Amino acid sequence: MNELEAKEKNINFISKRLDFLQTTLRRQYPYAVDYISQITDDDLPTIYAITPTYTRHVQKAELTRLSQTFLHIKNLHWIVVEDSENKTPLVAKFLERSGVVFTHLNTKTPQYYQLGENDPSWLKPRGVEQRNLAIDWLVKNVDANKEPGVVYFADDDNTYDLQIFHEMRNTQTVSVWPVGIVGGLKFERPLVNAEQKVYAWYTAWKPERPFAIDMAGFAINLLLVQQNSEARFDIKAPRGYIESSYLIKIVKMEDLEPKAGLCTKVYVWHTRTEKPKWKQEDILIKQGNPSDPNIEV
Repeated sequence: MNELEAKEKNINFISKRLDFLQTTLRRQYPYAVDYISQITDDDLPTIYAITPTYTRHVQKAELTRLSQTFLHIKNLHWIVVEDSENKTPLVAKFLERSGVVFTHLNTKTPQYYQLGENDPSWLKPRGVEQRNLAIDWLVKNVDANKEPGVVYFADDDNTYDLQIFHEMRNTQTVSVWPVGIVGGLKFERPLVNAEQKVYAWYTAWKPERPFAIDMAGFAINLLLVQQNSEARFDIKAPRGYIESSYLIKIVKMEDLEPKAGLCTKVYVWHTRTEKPKWKQEDILIKQGNPSDPNIEV
């Protein structure tokens, strides 16, 4: 056997071995092969994850959880937009050491639309101006024809399975999937027919909405965002219609791409973090001896 024949034999052996490993992986871990293929592919479309954030006691904790999820995602660009007149040192320092490729922006929500301390979260829309600023940045600073990408609105109070990012990566128009623990239900989801098309929504709150979907339940091809460069979320939209106010301008229901097992699997949850109870801290403050303000929490 000459050297060339030996190499060909070795290549055939390796190829059969890889086929066997792929088959075994798929049986044990159905998404493992797709995951490995994506993390070794240098030409992946970039996921632009847009996260509005605002100053609160749990802000750093929630950004930490989200950033450490993002560290596992290849070709991800994090656009963090503060609801603030200025960029805060806490967020600026956090992003610098996060290890994630990022863009840091800020814009203040108009006074009329700001939630009061004790207002329920649903009373007024949140993050609208911040998401719109991020869209502005993408339209002005990225050429989707040269740098393919996907836009995802990743709020910092959600929990994400890595699989959802692999599912959205090759979105052609707008991809959709279920969201867990939202809308007073265990989950909300798009309903998919035998032709694998979205035809309605499983939700308790106004299912007649054009897109009765949570902000965490869809991703958009960057080219579609740029082709509809004037489209924005409407801060004046009625309760529950913020998502629809944008999506209705760029896509039709029949063009949606159902992901996550044709919208039967949950890979993102609207978990939220419990608001801290400062009973003991309040006592210390009244005593003039609060916890060390130099320790950043």
